[in-house]
Amino acid sequence: MNYKSLFFTVIATILFLRANAQSVGVVLSGGGAKGMAHIGVLRVLEENNIPVDYIAGTSIGAIIGGLYAAGYSTEEMEELFKSDNFYFWSTGKIQKDYRYYFKMPEETPYWIDISVDKRDEKLKLLLPTNLIPEEQMDFAFMELLAATNAASKYNFDSLMVPFFCVATDVNKSEPVILRSGDLGAAIRASMTVPLYFKPITIDGALLFDGGIVNNFPHDVMKEVFNPDIIIGHKVANDPKEAVADDLMRQISNMVMRPTNFEIAEKKGIVLETDLENVGLLDFNKIDLAMVEGMRTTYNSIDSIRKLVQRRVPQESVQEKRKKFNAKKPELYFQNIQVEGVADPMQRKYIIQSIKGNYDVITLASLKQEYFKLIADEHIKSIMPISRYNRETGYYDLHLKVEPQKKLEVKVGGNISTKPINQGFASFNYRTYKSRAYSLSSNIYFGRFYSSFKLGARIDYPSTLPFYLEGYSTFNRWDFFSSSSELFFEDVRPPFIIQNENSTRIESGFPLKLHSKVYGGIAYSNSNDQYYQTDVFNKSDEPDKTNFSAFSTVIGIENNSLNYKQFPSEGAFRFFTVKFITGKETLTPGTTSSNNTPVSNKKHSYFLMQAHSTRFFNFGSKFTLGLKGEAVFSNKDLFSNYRSAKLSAPGFYPTPHSKSLFIENLHSNNYFAGGLNTIYHFNSSLNLRLEGYGFVPVNEIHPENFGKPAQKSFIKNYYLQGLAALVYQTGAGPLSLSLNYYEKEDTQLYFLLSFGYIMFNKRGF
Repeated sequence: MNYKSLFFTVIATILFLRANAQSVGVVLSGGGAKGMAHIGVLRVLEENNIPVDYIAGTSIGAIIGGLYAAGYSTEEMEELFKSDNFYFWSTGKIQKDYRYYFKMPEETPYWIDISVDKRDEKLKLLLPTNLIPEEQMDFAFMELLAATNAASKYNFDSLMVPFFCVATDVNKSEPVILRSGDLGAAIRASMTVPLYFKPITIDGALLFDGGIVNNFPHDVMKEVFNPDIIIGHKVANDPKEAVADDLMRQISNMVMRPTNFEIAEKKGIVLETDLENVGLLDFNKIDLAMVEGMRTTYNSIDSIRKLVQRRVPQESVQEKRKKFNAKKPELYFQNIQVEGVADPMQRKYIIQSIKGNYDVITLASLKQEYFKLIADEHIKSIMPISRYNRETGYYDLHLKVEPQKKLEVKVGGNISTKPINQGFASFNYRTYKSRAYSLSSNIYFGRFYSSFKLGARIDYPSTLPFYLEGYSTFNRWDFFSSSSELFFEDVRPPFIIQNENSTRIESGFPLKLHSKVYGGIAYSNSNDQYYQTDVFNKSDEPDKTNFSAFSTVIGIENNSLNYKQFPSEGAFRFFTVKFITGKETLTPGTTSSNNTPVSNKKHSYFLMQAHSTRFFNFGSKFTLGLKGEAVFSNKDLFSNYRSAKLSAPGFYPTPHSKSLFIENLHSNNYFAGGLNTIYHFNSSLNLRLEGYGFVPVNEIHPENFGKPAQKSFIKNYYLQGLAALVYQTGAGPLSLSLNYYEKEDTQLYFLLSFGYIMFNKRGF
């Protein structure tokens, strides 16, 4: 061989070795739901045997890059982001299987909760810092990546593909490069968009979204891994000028620094996917984003091949992924540590709530108990961090607990185009040690309904948890003020006013996840004022019926609904048996035909009530709801027709119907039910069509009240309906509705409303 041939052979060998040694780093930008396009990019790179030796990202790029580095295939990522689980943890909503009804407080119409804390010797009101609750997301990252942490020994260089991500130090306003520790926590920090998600603390630093300081960390990729070629993918929009009424754009422009998206031509390539029609949280558009990401990569694949001469067959990547995933230990948890709680009894309360009497718990059991604890009003948030213990072979669970502030204020109510507007405020004081204690009060104020409640609850975290609570309540309803109907001439007193004072004591225990069994006693004193005629003067006195009674109740309730008003998922059922004994006192008014000044009548009766609401989903767009209710009692009639109707149970299946008193919908015994059809435009906006029928049993009529008459078991039925466009805002429902009732006078009610039409519980 001559020297010339030898020279060319050496050069060819060097070039061959260099090509085969060529390393590739992939950098993925932030951009919210647009980042679903990253999956399409990675898929095309694999299909074309382009190696991925290192991977990094910011925000959504950290999520996609981290999952890829953790051994998730693009098919698995696509399945994950299309799953119901992802919808729940990206929105913070609790899926039906983890809604723990036993811990749920009595429903109130609050929009926002405000904590009160003492800082610098002053009381301060602390508004919520994030729109999306973080508990779902924190648990999801632990569930997805705990085993990955164990397999990599908490070193991101030892993942299937070496990885890093970028977060922002809130206090120093500088980038933090995360290369070790808990992978889930690192990704969680990198994608924590201000206002949307709550920041987290890692190694003493409070961290936010990395896009604030570096939304495309190709420079860090060069410093950390120094690959020969960098393939970058940009989905982030360039900054746009904000306008006066676009708050989110203003905040985005203030916090997001300009980012350099340029890579030298010989050092790599930047792919850019333009997704103008995909918003920050439009994760339902994953198919569109993935297709566009794939299209971007296919359009540039020739350029990528010229830059990257080395090839890695898909089979090799799949084998590498399989070997890495085989190193992941199954998730079984043993030791539990609690941080953020100083009192030993409080730590014991939390650990006991999670573990019970078990030494080792499975992931499924942990998840259920975790969400039970999250439902506890005494806990504001829990961030679960797992650590694999190689000595025991189990995971140690570290819970970063933030207790709820002891004093909390909630405000809300209802704003409507009808005169049923009301304000609401509640004041709650909580503390817990071996038991959980709650002192609470609330006030409703409005023309139609006003109320005040004061009481307390104690929760016992025993083997069979149970609670004991007691409340005193004053309620007042002014039904004429709730109506725009013109019943009377001149200026007249209200048509019906109901006042009730009650004190009740109740205790209960859970029955599986969604149910509770309870029992209680109550004393109530109600006073109804009304006219039995539509013709009276302003100076006339109304009839007054006073009913003082003791009642006992035992019941079972099941509730897994997703919303407390206008629900579209889950079920609500109850069955109660009550025994009521009391004295009715009638004081006739000036228009009454009763000449007796005052009359008394004793009542003792049983009342049984059964109710069932259930929703069935048919795909993502259509839901069918079924509602049924029945009441049976041996209750005698009160002294006159109107008092008999006022004291009888009623059927009010829609929010607006609760603001009216409709005589046709009251009876001591009845059957009722109907259908609810819902069309979903998206997860928050739906169109509802509801229709219900009410069938009174042995119906009473004003014309033959008090006269001997042959009873007819079932004679009439009455209809009501609703057509509504409802948007669930997160603070409360915004609804535009048309309501129909089969009754005299006005039958159709058009209503625009924001908030909740809700009341404190009655005494019996």
